[in-house]
Amino acid sequence: MDNKEVELTAYCGLYCGDCIRYRSRAADLARGLLNELRTTEFGKYAGIKSRSMKELESYEQCCQVLEVIIELQCPQPCRVGGGCPTFSCEILVCCQSQGYQGCWECSNFEECEKFEFLNKYHGDTPVQNLRKIRELGVGRWVKYRQKFFVWQ
Repeated sequence: MDNKEVELTAYCGLYCGDCIRYRSRAADLARGLLNELRTTEFGKYAGIKSRSMKELESYEQCCQVLEVIIELQCPQPCRVGGGCPTFSCEILVCCQSQGYQGCWECSNFEECEKFEFLNKYHGDTPVQNLRKIRELGVGRWVKYRQKFFVWQ
């Protein structure tokens, strides 16, 4: 296992390399499209054209969605100073304050309430991964990881 895979293992047991937000190509494409739309002043065109094409009435909302997609991008894993740019992660703060490499070093991770916010998107994946990390070590667990998002 190379060091990069260890770096991509988040404190919570998720694997950043599987995350839709990590170095998101969608965010890069959204940034490029938004820049192009602004450079060409497409908003002015959309304002005029929306009289005959009702879909263009939502142009500003489209730009707002593109901005959110850009904001969601996570350029670095939390273990190397990055993390989710849209909120402060209690798990990260807890591990760092305890001096843990990750939650797998904590005897209470299976009952920890800090994981509740992850349930909607990840189900029990973090806990399953943490069990595997505890069993195999952070350097060998990656090929056994669970699906990242519940819809996968």
